[in-house]
Amino acid sequence: MTATVASHRKPRQHPLAALTGGGSRSARTARTAATLALAGAATAAGLDGTGQAAPQPTPAQVKGRVDALYQEAEVATQSYNGAKEAAERAREELSRLQDEAARRTEKLNASRTELGTMAASQYRAGGIDPTVRLLLSADPQRYLDGAAVLQRTGSHQATAVAGYARRLGSVRQIQRRAEDTAERLADTEAALKKHRVTVVHKLGAAEQLLSRLTAEQRQRMAGRGGAHAHAGAGQGRAAHGTGHGEGLRGGTGPEAAAAAARAADPRAARAVAFAYAALGKPYVWGATGPSGFDCSGLTQAAWKAGGVALPRTTYTQISSGPRVDRSQLAPGDLVFFYSGISHVGLYVGDGKMIHAPHPGAPVRIAPIDQMPFAAATRPA
Repeated sequence: MTATVASHRKPRQHPLAALTGGGSRSARTARTAATLALAGAATAAGLDGTGQAAPQPTPAQVKGRVDALYQEAEVATQSYNGAKEAAERAREELSRLQDEAARRTEKLNASRTELGTMAASQYRAGGIDPTVRLLLSADPQRYLDGAAVLQRTGSHQATAVAGYARRLGSVRQIQRRAEDTAERLADTEAALKKHRVTVVHKLGAAEQLLSRLTAEQRQRMAGRGGAHAHAGAGQGRAAHGTGHGEGLRGGTGPEAAAAAARAADPRAARAVAFAYAALGKPYVWGATGPSGFDCSGLTQAAWKAGGVALPRTTYTQISSGPRVDRSQLAPGDLVFFYSGISHVGLYVGDGKMIHAPHPGAPVRIAPIDQMPFAAATRPA
């Protein structure tokens, strides 16, 4: 029975055979044509889909992406600088609070020793003064609450106990402030680490993109003012090619002297002279000199030479003095770029500034229209 049913089954056809009408010569020809059509469709899909490798970016595309990465790294660098400055302040405050707590605790212990001596003396005499007994209470809050009452008794013991109460309260207050500061320091150090990772990642990605270019392509890019030929994550070795009139030779030549002479005041003139002397020094992110600088580190160091203490970051330096219209710029003014105020340079006249651009591009002279101008400030 099984064999009979099997003998009446139709042979299974290939899907193409079913479409083309069987196994005749014309069917075989049709199947061949269909196969070729399917192969062509697959090839076309491969060209339009993921089957084809992405084309290599052009040098211009690499430059655009590298510039964007450097700008993103600079934003993170300014956040890093701000967190670092906040961490340093927190460490200093914590150290001061710890020292103050130690001094007050020493006075507190001396007061406690004095009260202990009083208690021992009174015990030998037949009893302990109620004011001293309160000191020995297991409830410090009750002790502190009663300190004002004790101070009004007028006795020597009451005065001593009230003094101890004040010292105990001040020690506890200092300890609470120290604990709060320690927590703030821990949060700031976590942010510092996060910003550092971001900067290193951005600079590493830029370096990886640049590695795809030939030495000649990198040199041409540097010649156009990109100065990416020698980029290195966080190293910022000095490059000695120039572009767009960018100067790299430090010193106090005629140009530097002329710029200083046009400065708004002697402090600005000294800042300008410092910036000229820094020409050619490498960009190093997070650095404030003397061997390397990032952008806000350079302007801070320059104005420090002029006798003015600027804050550390671009977004705090912009508030270091009155705003200046672009048409009224004078040598020594700070010029800021991008909507997020992530880059700063020192204006030196004739539409130019001295700035620390990014890794691979040392401190140099550049036109201020090289980047999106945001604002200008004259430090005071």
